[in-house]
Amino acid sequence: MLLDSSWMLRLFHLGALATRGMTLGVRGAAIDPEGRVCLVRHTYVSGWHLPGGGIEAGENAAEAMIREFREEAGIVVDPGQPLRLHGFYHNRAASGRDHVALYVAPVFKVHAPKAPDREIAACEFFSLSELPADTTVATRARLREIAEGLPPSAHWQP
Repeated sequence: MLLDSSWMLRLFHLGALATRGMTLGVRGAAIDPEGRVCLVRHTYVSGWHLPGGGIEAGENAAEAMIREFREEAGIVVDPGQPLRLHGFYHNRAASGRDHVALYVAPVFKVHAPKAPDREIAACEFFSLSELPADTTVATRARLREIAEGLPPSAHWQP
């Protein structure tokens, strides 16, 4: 059952704000040689998103993204081709203190197709020109920046 996404997301961010003061997360774009991007659909929020999540204690942002790729999408990043930081965004929609680092995986492989679990309802690759209708506005904007070589926006939500 999909719960009201705005309520769940707000609750998560309030909890993070109470314990951290500022939230910092990562998202990642893994675009395969056929021009398809990996997107995930969560169990607790609607729409298709780039894989990602919070940075844990002791992790740097790139390490967190490598972990999130593996956990959410079964993607293993080639250690010889490090992630490329595309941009750093202020996510005003989540809270006044939420920030997102967006990475691009230049080389990766899918270890195994990701099966649905408590967090991830679905994980699929889609052509950049044929994204699902319910792909989030922010996800579409970030993919457009990457595909068209545009400079990153200052804000996650356009």
